[in-house]
Amino acid sequence: MTGTELKAAVEAGLEEIRPFLQRDAGDIELVDIKDDKYVRVRLLGTCVGCHVNQMTLKSGVELTVKKHAPQIESVIDISGQDLKEEYRDNIEL
Repeated sequence: MTGTELKAAVEAGLEEIRPFLQRDAGDIELVDIKDDKYVRVRLLGTCVGCHVNQMTLKSGVELTVKKHAPQIESVIDISGQDLKEEYRDNIEL
């Protein structure tokens, strides 16, 4: 699968599971895909504070994403984490 095809497959998996999350006033968004194996997502709404969100992530989201994109090894929630830009500043002195 190309990068574009992989992203589309992951998004299709998220679209399949999204109605179940939205039914409980939650949601999910794709942040990125690392090394074509690791999907990073951000849980939204009531999913953020839910005490079973990790079970939902593994038993619901991850299984559904893997159904659409079998090469994915894991889905990781980065809710509440600040992402740092991966670049080097060029400062002229």
